[in-house]
Amino acid sequence: MSQASALLARFPAAAKLGQLPKPVLIGIASGILALIVVIALWARPADYKVLFSNLEDRDGGAIVAALSQMNVPYRISNNGTAILVPADQVHATRLQLAEQGLPQSGEVGFELLDNTQFGASQFTEQVTYQRALEGELAGSVEAVHSVKSARVHLAIPRESLFVRQRQDPTASVLITLYPGRTLSEAQVSAITWLVSASIPKLSPEKVSVVDQTGRLLTQPSGEAGLQNNRRSLINDVEQRTVERIMNLLTPLVGAGNVRAQASADFDFSVREQTSEVYRPNQTPGEAAVRSKQLSSSDQYDVLPPAGVPGALTNQPPVNAQAPIVEPPAAPDDAAAQNNEADNANNNQNGNANNNAPEGPASIQRDSTVNYEVDRTISHVKGPAGSLRRLSVAVVLNHRLNQEGEYEPLPEATLANIEQIVRDAMGYSQQRGDTVTVINSPFSENQQPEIPVWKNPHYHDLALEALEYLLIALAVFIVWRKVLRPLIQSLGQARVATEPAEPDSSAAGALRRSTEADEMRRASDISRYEENLKSARELAEKDPRAVAMVLRAWMDKNGKP
Repeated sequence: MSQASALLARFPAAAKLGQLPKPVLIGIASGILALIVVIALWARPADYKVLFSNLEDRDGGAIVAALSQMNVPYRISNNGTAILVPADQVHATRLQLAEQGLPQSGEVGFELLDNTQFGASQFTEQVTYQRALEGELAGSVEAVHSVKSARVHLAIPRESLFVRQRQDPTASVLITLYPGRTLSEAQVSAITWLVSASIPKLSPEKVSVVDQTGRLLTQPSGEAGLQNNRRSLINDVEQRTVERIMNLLTPLVGAGNVRAQASADFDFSVREQTSEVYRPNQTPGEAAVRSKQLSSSDQYDVLPPAGVPGALTNQPPVNAQAPIVEPPAAPDDAAAQNNEADNANNNQNGNANNNAPEGPASIQRDSTVNYEVDRTISHVKGPAGSLRRLSVAVVLNHRLNQEGEYEPLPEATLANIEQIVRDAMGYSQQRGDTVTVINSPFSENQQPEIPVWKNPHYHDLALEALEYLLIALAVFIVWRKVLRPLIQSLGQARVATEPAEPDSSAAGALRRSTEADEMRRASDISRYEENLKSARELAEKDPRAVAMVLRAWMDKNGKP
């Protein structure tokens, strides 16, 4: 009662409101609630959305000036990278700015050639054409779904009349990916070929693709590229082997009860072998003749040399014979005479050969035959990256029996599992592959129990319970200290304002007297509390004055 009286004394308007009827109170409360909602909606800031972001300073200034001319409200983000406009005006504003050619910082293409000035130098035209080509290539690269923005740099050397001084063009592509997205090797290769096919004499090896983190996406040429390819091949073989083993064993032993690892040993050495085989001794009937030479020399009536060695020969000279000269033949008969002479000579030679004298003779016969010799030339180049050996290790967990305890797997089951692993990995004894299957309990099944005070799950539950407890305590304090006294005071004021019903009985009189005593006692208590509160405030503000008053009281009471 004392608290309710104190609240009514502090807030006289509450006592007056308590005297009103209940429908009026409900209407007032509804009006206050509606007013609060209207004020909250009015004070709520307008919904702004991004118009453009990541603009250059020049384009940002031009867009702000255009928005001011169009009387469109705008805001700039805290980091200054985006321009915000009301949500209902975003699309219309973008169309109006696009009509004005804003923003201009985007990659431009061959539109630059539309504004060619008269009298431009060749250098200016070349630079403009290169800029336009870079913009077109950047737009094409940005068409890839994972690419947010792209920038292309071209290095096109000048044409030279000298072949030795000619240089090949090169290109660099800087791409910005969307958060959480990556480019596959096929997409990087496609971008590389797209750029190389757009520039004459540009090979794909001369194109470099880099992302926003500075990571080189294209495979470097030379030894570094080979190392990356080799590492990728080894990882691919090992992962595929493990996946096959896991897919086969998981249904048999259950998920989480099998672990597998594979180690592949590759031979990346390149072997080249060139062999040349000759087969000189062939079958006589099958031999092919390349060339054949015959040389014959016959001499008859040749006297052997005689006489004293070292001196002139002592043979008498042979009688001289005069040559017989025939008259020249007529022109018409020249061919006939030549034919007759040839025939006579042939007959004479034949007769001479047949009728050769038996005197001293010198005969020489030379025969040379060249045969084709078989020759086989073979060039053998071994594959780079042949699998030398494959090792697989599999660890199986113990299984649960009917009693709920872990027990090892039977030997027959382990043998079947080992055979399955061999078939899945492509086991080859000639290659030297190894397979190891071990059945052992996993450490996850024997985890020690964590105390309650160390378990993070219970920590979260305790924090959640403490949060709810604090909320309940705050609600209880508000109810006990504010709402309940206010309700009681409103109820007492309503009872006091209601007309007293005539009650002539003694019980009614006693009740009324009791209520009057309680009201009087409550008023006295509230007055005492107010006086006490005033004295405390005075003592806190001016303790010296309070001390002087007390001293005066003590002096007054001490006089006779």
